Amino acid sequence: MYARISTFRTGPDTDPHANENATMLRVLANPGCRGMYFLKGTETDTALAITLWDSEDSLAGSREPAESIRADSSAEQHLTIVDVEEFEVTASTFIG
Repeated sequence: MYARISTFRTGPDTDPHANENATMLRVLANPGCRGMYFLKGTETDTALAITLWDSEDSLAGSREPAESIRADSSAEQHLTIVDVEEFEVTASTFIG
């Protein structure tokens, strides 16, 4: 599994729920996408979007659409894009 983590700077006008469902549906529509998390700092002006991909090829194939989605959603939610990084997921666990 692979992940992309986008880091954003929030501001006083940030609305993390603006078009939340539409954004998530756009991300999940990409082939190989296995999930998405959006995290907003509780005591910081940082937000993270984490997307999970079933393969390195799916991650690579999503780069161009992800740029468009990221630009649109950051404008809608009043976020500043700070960084985008890609990772291989080497361990994971969830308690059901």
